[in-house]
Amino acid sequence: THTHTGKMTSFTVVDAFTNSAYGGNPACVVVLDEPWGDIQYQTVAREMNLSETAFVVPVKGAENDNRFSLRWFTPTKEVDLCGHATLASSHALYESGRVAKGATITFESKSGELIITCSEDGIQLDFPDEAPSPIDTPTGMAEALNIDPSKIVACAQNRMDILVELEGGNEAIEGLSPNFSALNAYDTRCVLVTSRWTKPDGTYDFLSRVFAPRFGINEDPVTGSAHCCLGPYWGAKLGKSLLRAKQASLRGGTITVELKKEQKRVHLRGQAVTASKGTLMHIPSS
Repeated sequence: THTHTGKMTSFTVVDAFTNSAYGGNPACVVVLDEPWGDIQYQTVAREMNLSETAFVVPVKGAENDNRFSLRWFTPTKEVDLCGHATLASSHALYESGRVAKGATITFESKSGELIITCSEDGIQLDFPDEAPSPIDTPTGMAEALNIDPSKIVACAQNRMDILVELEGGNEAIEGLSPNFSALNAYDTRCVLVTSRWTKPDGTYDFLSRVFAPRFGINEDPVTGSAHCCLGPYWGAKLGKSLLRAKQASLRGGTITVELKKEQKRVHLRGQAVTASKGTLMHIPSS
């Protein structure tokens, strides 16, 4: 059963970490006046069937402070942190005029307070530093990635993800064709496969691809939160605190990563484009 109410709930699909429509990573953003129940959130996220649907609700009593509750749902489950849907939510709030362009937004989330500001190169997300620790190459990883084991330079892991560094630069990453059912065996959110940027243009410092079969996403187009791991990893390797990253998925995306070591934070900067808008004709039952 569902109810049809007089008040329509609109949604916006935003392509994040790109400056061109239909690039980057799409997220659906639903801005509500009052919170819904978890089942309602999950029902809409399943219907939208994008990697993430974000639900934004103003925090009572802090309406003038641009303070919102933010929750992220995949089609099957809620997640603790999502970079691209946070960028998409910020973009939707700025573009709709809910928040004045240039004003700071504070999101209350399962990963604590997330502070959003505007910068020259887009919208800046202040995220936790999730630097990984070195690990031995997990058993079967080379086979799962369909590569020669000698191509693996190093592996590392944080509380969410496994990082695999390959030699071979752009060609190695762009040519990857993993066995997703084999990758699904690893008890991790994502497998991040990364290498140094080797094209002579030097546009970027590193590139990556992100595989998350456990979350029903074989390959994620652009993953902000993965750069909380990739940024510190490459920052330490390259001796840099400001890095430019390319995620080499089919849709492609770019992220600027600034490491704030003392604060144990990572600043992720990116652009976003509104791809479509629509209306939910029915409020799901709780």
